[in-house]
Amino acid sequence: MSTDNSWMRESDLFDRATIHEIQRAAREGMYSIRGFGAKRKLPHFDDLLFLGASMSRYPLEGYREKCDTDVLLGTRFAKKPIHLKIPITIAGMSFGALSANAKEALGRGASEVGTSTTTGDGGMTPEERLSSKHLVYQILPSRYGMNPDDLRKADAIEIVVGQGAKPGGGGMLLGQKISDRVADMRTLPKGIDQRSACRHPDWTGPDDLTIKINELREITDWETPIYVKVGATRTYYDTMLAVKSGADVIVVDGMQGGTGATQDIFIEHVGIPTLPAVRLAVEALQEMDMHRKVQLIISGGIRNGADVAKAMAMGADAVSIGTGALIALGCNSPEHEEEYQKMGTSAGFYDQYQAGQDPAGITTQDEELGARLDPELGGRHLANYLRTMTLEAQTLARACGKSHIRNLEPEDLVATTLESAAMAKIPLCGTSWYPGCDKDF
Repeated sequence: MSTDNSWMRESDLFDRATIHEIQRAAREGMYSIRGFGAKRKLPHFDDLLFLGASMSRYPLEGYREKCDTDVLLGTRFAKKPIHLKIPITIAGMSFGALSANAKEALGRGASEVGTSTTTGDGGMTPEERLSSKHLVYQILPSRYGMNPDDLRKADAIEIVVGQGAKPGGGGMLLGQKISDRVADMRTLPKGIDQRSACRHPDWTGPDDLTIKINELREITDWETPIYVKVGATRTYYDTMLAVKSGADVIVVDGMQGGTGATQDIFIEHVGIPTLPAVRLAVEALQEMDMHRKVQLIISGGIRNGADVAKAMAMGADAVSIGTGALIALGCNSPEHEEEYQKMGTSAGFYDQYQAGQDPAGITTQDEELGARLDPELGGRHLANYLRTMTLEAQTLARACGKSHIRNLEPEDLVATTLESAAMAKIPLCGTSWYPGCDKDF
């Protein structure tokens, strides 16, 4: 019998991955849970290009002319804004989702290049505070590990309303990752699945949030910047309400943002891409005459210096990375290919962060696995990655004739697809038009 199947045609709606998921659901009677972020193709920063300088603009010489990268966060109300050397921060990833060594490595790497890291759900670990020069303390609906003493130790406070991978949903931490230490920090029973609340218990809207922000300012003597983080959905209105509530900094997380664990259906079908989220947030700030007065941090799928530079050209003040940082520490490294294959996956495909079996020692609470990650070496690798991203962003800014990366602007960009032009309101390449614009081609 012939084995040639070149004539076969796969269904677009019922492709092999869909068939596999239907059969898995039929066997198990439960939705799929995984980590990582959205895997579907979405309009992203790759769909934008920079217009380098030539006759009408003059580029800067890379070895003789400076291109600065520092950013000041929290200038609206805080007595002590955070001054970072680079506009790339480390997003909130909890101790619980990550090992203690991973949290320490993130702090070491961020501190080496003069930027901040963030606690995530579950509280602050001593290792994290000691290794982080600038540490942002997250307050989530769960309140796990939250206490006023740690609040006062933080350099900034981030109120998490939503996350890009799961806006409208709470966090998950499965029982196999709730060790004695995690259970103690979160006041949870060991080994039992944990689901965080999807909304804060002590406020239901912007007026209540204003009261909460003022409470936090009083606790910290008005010194500490207050961030508000939202998952990208109704971004224009959410940004306005966060500003109205008194935030110093707005963090907008697009649906390409990662997660330690949630339903696959959530990751792929809730939220909007990062690209339109930047524009909507910037438009809201401009409408309120608060652009640059309230700083904007963008996260969700930031991978390299081009993503950084494009987000800032669209109006962001800084970006935040999560998945990229984990990969820099060694997640999905071919070094562990044999162990990945034993779990039925492969380097580059591993997304089972919820399982606690990460052979790289990053997304685990297993002490033996966690010990595989050297926090000093991991921190060095992360610092190298952050330096490289910064150099890449500087290279692009210089090519556009900018002496500071924050001077990049929408005029420096063009779009390569109709979708990206419409979402970003950036002209289609070779034209002065984008969908909805009243200009002719």
